[in-house]
Formats: sequence, C-alpha cells, structure tokens
Amino acid sequence: MLIKLIVNADDYGRTQGVSSGIRSAHLQGIVTSTTAMLNMPGIEEELEEAQIDCPSLGLGVHLVLTAGKPLLPASQVSSLLSGNDHFPTSLGFLDRLPKIDPDQVRSEWNAQIYKFIRLTGTKPDHLDSHHHTSYFTPVLFQIMLELASDFKCAIRPPLAEGGTDLPLDLPSELGKQAMDFIPALLKSFNPRRPDNFYSSFYDQSATTENLFEILSKLSNGTSEIMCHPGFADPGLMDGSSYNLQREAELKVLKDPTIKSYIQDHNIQLIKFANL
Repeated sequence: MLIKLIVNADDYGRTQGVSSGIRSAHLQGIVTSTTAMLNMPGIEEELEEAQIDCPSLGLGVHLVLTAGKPLLPASQVSSLLSGNDHFPTSLGFLDRLPKIDPDQVRSEWNAQIYKFIRLTGTKPDHLDSHHHTSYFTPVLFQIMLELASDFKCAIRPPLAEGGTDLPLDLPSELGKQAMDFIPALLKSFNPRRPDNFYSSFYDQSATTENLFEILSKLSNGTSEIMCHPGFADPGLMDGSSYNLQREAELKVLKDPTIKSYIQDHNIQLIKFANL
C-alpha cells in the first residue's frame, strides 16, 4: 500500500511571523506545501524568502475575499467590500453573499494568481481559499475550478475527513447545500486533487495525539492535512484571534516523534506538484 501525504500550511504572508513559522515547519518539520495570501503587505519579500530558503516547498495561492484589501481598485470590486475598502470578515462575507458580483470575484482572484506568477516566475501548484469561501456557493466553486483549469493547477479537495464529512468545515447549512453542487462540478471539471482531506488538526485539536490519530487513518492514495503554523508576532496578535495557537501547531509539526512515525509507516511526503 502506497500512502502519500501533503501537509499544507495555509496563510503564507499573513504576517512575517506566520511566514517564518511556515518555513520553519517545512525545514524542520513535516510541512510540504503552503498557500500564499497575495494581498498581504510584504508578500513580495516573503515569497522571495520561500524560494531562496525552501526551494522544495510547494507554493500555491490562498484565494482571499475575507481579509485585508483587494488587489484591484475598490471601484472594480465594490460588491466584495465592507467599510474602508477592505474585504469583510468571514461572517460579514456570509451576509454579503447574495449581493456579490461573480465577475468581480473572478477578476480579483485572477489578479491574485497573476501577482503570484509575477513574483515567483511560475504558476501556483494549487489553489485553495481563505476561510474556504470558494466552496460556499456553486458559482464561487465554479470560478475556482475554471481558474484551476486555466492555470493547470490542482485544488484542495472539497470533502473533509477522508471524504466522508461535509465539505471542509463550512457552516452546517452551507455544507449541506454544497453537497448538492460539489459532486456534479467535480465530475464536470475533474481537477487534480488529493483523494482525501483532513481539516481537524486545528485549534484545541492541534495536538500530537490528534495528528497521530489522523496519520493512523490515512489510506492508500494521497491525502492533504491542513495546518496553520506560525510565530505569534505583534501583527498577528493585533490582527487575528488565531495567534498563539499557531505556535502550538508549529511545535507539533516539528515533533521528531511525528517525523519518525511517518518514516516508520512508509508515508511519502509530497506536494501538489507531485500529483
């Protein structure tokens, strides 16, 4: 039995501390891949650091609609914005869903991908989305699938916990609705993606014990484990409620007993480009 595993760290570029923590989790731990937030200040330098210090780290785009400011002028993406020309919070985004212009979403996400290409000189190896917004509605999911097809890259699998749970960790009602459109769109576009996705290594469940539990459940094929390591720098402490938890995740992801388990059980660590 051949088990392959992608360990993807979300939110690269969120702050310097987050980016530094992700690089540390790759160089000294089990993280194989990350997705970058192209609308964050300093992302240019952080992507350069990643390419220099971590040439084997997979790099993708974390499509953003719920943090920071858009790359496009506010007048071009007005339906996506809350006050002060910023994206809304995740809860604010839910409130704005009925008013969102899909063409504005497509344009903004396209701009984020093209910025990644300009900065790195290469296409992203996969796409996922901040707060999983690309799975909220059939239109948003189709836009991401079309972009993945256009740029010939993989996506994060929509179904959580080995493909048996509702899509990712969406609000329950949205998750139930997503089951009505995700299978048909996946069949139509058939994007490259891992077979399974695990989102439960998070917050209070981001423990060595839980990570061992997830690893013990991995089946034949390729799985992705989502994680959020980082150092809790002042920018993160001021701007995110998920801050010290990232340092706890980082410690677990660098735990030598985890690395030994992966080696002893012949789990092959890969990135999305290896799919």
